[in-house]
Amino acid sequence: AGVPSKDVLPANPGKFDGAKDCSDLSHLNNATVFHNLRVRYEEDLIHTYSGLFLVVINPYHWIPIYTPEITDLYRNKRRNEVHPHVFAVGDEAYRAMVQNRVNQTILITGESGAGKTENCKKVIQYLATIAGRAGAGGKLEQQILEANPMMEAFGNAKTNKNDNSSRFGKFIRLQFNQGGMIAGSTIQVYLLEKSRVVHQG
Repeated sequence: AGVPSKDVLPANPGKFDGAKDCSDLSHLNNATVFHNLRVRYEEDLIHTYSGLFLVVINPYHWIPIYTPEITDLYRNKRRNEVHPHVFAVGDEAYRAMVQNRVNQTILITGESGAGKTENCKKVIQYLATIAGRAGAGGKLEQQILEANPMMEAFGNAKTNKNDNSSRFGKFIRLQFNQGGMIAGSTIQVYLLEKSRVVHQG
């Protein structure tokens, strides 16, 4: 069976396979973007830039890319100096806040089971590491990291796509002092689907 010519899209030369940033592709369309993401995904490269955005695909298995050694690789590095990673986004936001004295926002979005909660935890983990008081025990940073499992216990439910799906949205505000150290945090929870959280199971 043939494909109608109107459905045939231009493809990129093979040298673009696995590009770190989809905006670098010479032909940019749904097919070429999905192809590039698939090529990277098959190599366990789950982070890919698309212009200003970072696309993260749930690998559904453990990959050692959130270790202390990886954290150190991204500390104080420009985006083009390291591979795409959620730590790079966190570091870029942190440096912009410290250097420009302007609040920064990181929006994490996606469908159920995409990994929004996990990526949020990884960003907070990274910021707690680079802007925490590790030498002073880091109790505040540890409390921030430990708050999420408590909320999950009361606000998660099993869905068709995810055994531990967050049934609520979170707005997490990290406060920093003048020296760029974490000074506090507030977490605002909204859109709790109480009807989905009916009993322990």
